[in-house]
Amino acid sequence: MRQVRVGVIGTGTMGQRHCRVYASLRQAQLAGICDAAPEVGHQVAQQYDVPFYRDVEDLLEHVDAVSLATPTPLHFDLAMRCLAHGVHVLVEKPITETIEQAEMLTQVAESSNLVVQVGHIERFNPAYIELKNVLENMTVLAINLRRLSPYAGSNTDVDVVLDLMVHDIDLALDLMGQEPISVNAYGLTACSGTVDHAIVYLGFASGPLLTMTASRVTEQKVRSIEVTALEAYVDGDLLNKNISVHRRTIGQYMNHNHRGVKYRQESIVERIHVPPLEPLLLELQHFVDCILQGKPAQVSARDGLKALRLATVIRDAIRERLVDMHGETQAYEVKAHQTIMSPA
Repeated sequence: MRQVRVGVIGTGTMGQRHCRVYASLRQAQLAGICDAAPEVGHQVAQQYDVPFYRDVEDLLEHVDAVSLATPTPLHFDLAMRCLAHGVHVLVEKPITETIEQAEMLTQVAESSNLVVQVGHIERFNPAYIELKNVLENMTVLAINLRRLSPYAGSNTDVDVVLDLMVHDIDLALDLMGQEPISVNAYGLTACSGTVDHAIVYLGFASGPLLTMTASRVTEQKVRSIEVTALEAYVDGDLLNKNISVHRRTIGQYMNHNHRGVKYRQESIVERIHVPPLEPLLLELQHFVDCILQGKPAQVSARDGLKALRLATVIRDAIRERLVDMHGETQAYEVKAHQTIMSPA
């Protein structure tokens, strides 16, 4: 059986997860670790009994593919170096720090014979995959995506749009199969000095209204997609891997004599079976399969570019009318309307 020799660059929390999964894949061989912090890199390399390489160029001589799990500002340079060495790349989201970098990386990726996959992991969430199947024959009217987290543990190097909402931006583009024609964006800051809570309304030429909420100041972790269709209301829980389809809901007030008036609601609820599979396992297995079978990645560099482009428009819209409402505390309360131009 042919195995793909894979290296992991960056061994923070996400990089270590990549190492764990690659070590378990039959058609992948974890072949090396590279990290700017030698102490951490050596420790992870020893854990999986693989070589540690202080220099990226040395690692690239011994692998067929890499996962880039480094801070975003390093993505572009490292990905370009990997492609120059003929090495396949899975780069964590967002694809790069700037749109210009993403455009250049996408151009190089598409002109190469290499697999370049962007780590928008929710595409491989089995609950999302089943949700798309459920919606296939429905007339969708509105979609509401919510991604909420507590502040502790959040990536405060970037605002909530690039930290959390970028996941749902990619899902929105995938669900709709087109880019929005308009954006209304609101945001506020609470803890980090950047936007910590954002609400976005996207308008599409095909009609459905799509709303996204991302927050890192809520004490409950939520990852949900709620869909209103003519045929049903669909509630998808990406975190707990549950999907409920509500049909023919009937509400009725009942008079129970001495017990007063009570409200009763009845509906037909379908519980969709969701396979208990780890999204990261599915994502990395797909990456390895694409390399072995010579097929394009499901989440391509161009998909990463589109997500980053829309994220940038949303961030600019929120910041457009920065209002200093509380003295030294910067507060964002912005309503902006912008048109998204589809790339040529």
